[in-house]
Order: sequence, then C-alpha cells, then structure tokens
Amino acid sequence: MSKINKITRENNFSADIEAVNNIPIVSQLLDVVCHTTGMGFAAVARVTEDRWITCTAKDNISFGVKKGDELKVETTICREVRQNNKAIIIDHVKEDPEFCGHPTPALYGFQSYVSVPIIRKDGSFFGTLCAIDPKPAKVNTPEIIGMFKLFADLLSYHLQAIEDMKSANSKLEDEKLHSQLREQFIAILGHDLRNPIATTKMSAEILLKTSKEEMTLKQAKTIKATNFRMEGLIDNMLDFARGKLGEGIIINRQMNNGSLEKILTQVVNEVNTVESNREINVNIDLKEEVNCDKERVAQLLSNLLTNATTHGSQEEPIEVEAYAEDGEFSISVTNGGEKIPEEAIKHLFRPFYRDEVRPGKQGLGLGLYIASEIAHAHDGKLHVRSTDENTCFTFKMPLTPAEE
Repeated sequence: MSKINKITRENNFSADIEAVNNIPIVSQLLDVVCHTTGMGFAAVARVTEDRWITCTAKDNISFGVKKGDELKVETTICREVRQNNKAIIIDHVKEDPEFCGHPTPALYGFQSYVSVPIIRKDGSFFGTLCAIDPKPAKVNTPEIIGMFKLFADLLSYHLQAIEDMKSANSKLEDEKLHSQLREQFIAILGHDLRNPIATTKMSAEILLKTSKEEMTLKQAKTIKATNFRMEGLIDNMLDFARGKLGEGIIINRQMNNGSLEKILTQVVNEVNTVESNREINVNIDLKEEVNCDKERVAQLLSNLLTNATTHGSQEEPIEVEAYAEDGEFSISVTNGGEKIPEEAIKHLFRPFYRDEVRPGKQGLGLGLYIASEIAHAHDGKLHVRSTDENTCFTFKMPLTPAEE
C-alpha cells in the first residue's frame, strides 16, 4: 500500500490513547475483527472535528499507521462517520456507487472499508472502530455490522468505566487530603494546648503548697481537677489523630512492677481528687513483673475510671482491681448503675460512638476506643460485662510479649 503522510501536533490526546490501551480486551477485539472480516488493518481512532489519531491498531498489511500516529482528518471517511453519526460499510469501493469516486480510497489504497462510531455514555462522539483492506471483502452483512456495533458499545462501556474510576480515585484522593488536614489540625491543636495547661497546673500546685486561705485552696483544687480532665481529653484526641494518620498507638514496653503499681495508684488518687464525692476502692496485687508501657496502661485505667465516674451510679463505690499472676496481667473497673443494653455494647469501643439507646448517657466513645487500642497494642483485650447490678470493664494481657 502507499506510504502514509503522517502529521505531528502538540496535543496528541495521550489520555484518550492511554484509556483505550488500558481496556483489557482491546487487542483481542481487533484480532477478532481482522480474523472475522478477513481485513488486514483494524484500529480504534480518536476523531474530533479537526483531528484523527490512532489510539491502537492491528496492522497485518503494512499500512504504516501505529498508536499515536495522526492523519489529516479531511482525508478520512471517519470524518463523515462523525458528521453523520452513522456507520459506513463498503464491500468493494470500485463497485460502490457512492464511494467509487471518493478520494480517500484512492489516497490510502483500500477497496473494503468499515467504520462505526464509538459514542460515549453522555452521547458525545469519541471516535471510530474501523477496518480497511486493499482487497474487496464481504462486510456489509447483518452479522458483521452487528459485531462492529457490539464491539463499539463494549469500547464505550470500558472507556466510561475507566473515566468513572479516575473520577472516583480523584475524589478519594481529595477526601484523603481533607481528612489528613483535619487530623493534622487536631494533632497540632492538641499539642499546642499542652503548654497553657501545664502552666495552669503548675500554678494550681504552687497555690496548694503555699496558700492557707480556704477559698484559694478550693479554687486551686478545682483548677487542678479541670486540668486533669483536659489532659485526658487531649491525650485521647491526639491518640485518635495519630491512629487515623497511620501511626497507631505507639507503646514502649519495659519490665515494671513497683513503678507500675505506683503509677496506677497515682491515677486513682488523681481521679479521687477530681471526684472527691465518689468512693473508689482499690486492690492492686502484682505478684509478677509486667512487660508493658506503664504510661499507656495508666492512660487506659484513667479512661476506664473517667467512664465509670461519668456513667456509673453516684451512690455506689467504684471497685478497681489489678493483678499480675500466672502469666497474666489484668485491670478491672466496676461501677454500679443501669445495665448497658446489648445493642450499645456492640458499639462501645468505636470512636465517637454515642449511645442512642439511653438518652442522657451519651459520651461512651473516644475514651473507651483509645483504651481498647492500648489493650490491642499490648496483645491484650478489653471487654465489658454489664448486669442489672453493675458494669465491669476488664483488661487482660500476657505478662510478656508473645515473641518472648
């Protein structure tokens, strides 16, 4: 066949070419077209008002047009397909009354020709599925026409699927970015709040040590108690933000015994300071050393105690027990009060969960979620048992990590 005069422009429709070549079936589809029709060249072309670009091609006749090549659109019959939005099928150019004198077959040296439009889902024209051969071919049949139209519809479907996927991925990336910015904002905000809280806490402690006025001492205790609550909220907020940013709960496990008992007792005393009207009974018996992050375990206990003081009965004492024996470490916090419904228990350890079953008892959420994450980080588990008499949260973990 004659040598093709190709042209090159800056806009090569690379995205459309890539989309077509990302369709898994496109190569086999062109093989089927050539095999079924007996034609030597088949292609998917991107056709606009002033452009004709090869997206992909099957060339068994050395036509000389490959992926990315461009022909002058005015020299192609595909231009007419686009203008009329109708397929053109020619068995034998010399015997065809409409195309026997057409300049395109003479220019490119073909006698048989098929071109069907590829229409996007939104009704816009994408291009054509076309085939040519220098020899005549019996292609103007219902079977061949039906096959080409089916293949054109398949190409349109896959192009739409690729476009939808790109759009979904773009939206997902935007959501990820917005989510990351939100969580970074939370982390930075929590970090920046630590300094003023530390200052007010230190000021309250100085007043408690130096002042003798009853009113001043009372206000200093209130400030210190408020600081304790704010520190807990900030810790939980930062841990949640870090978890969502991919870091998760970070722990530093060390062997602890006396130091662990000391920090657990300190947590109970701090809660007692804040909740001076609540009775908290403590029983700590650590017969064996515990390999854990004591600061994190203390945070877990603080969250459980805060939950108990918030949601438990004001008239009944809170029981705190901690044991380390027989290869297991456990902490339990028990409070009196109403039974937690089974439906609510299923969601207690989800972040920001709100108990809609019992209005007025909302807030079961972030603190318990962080506590459960700390338990998980220690290869342990946090579970709850609730009856008509009381509710008990229990954390259990092995004394040493599994790999040891």
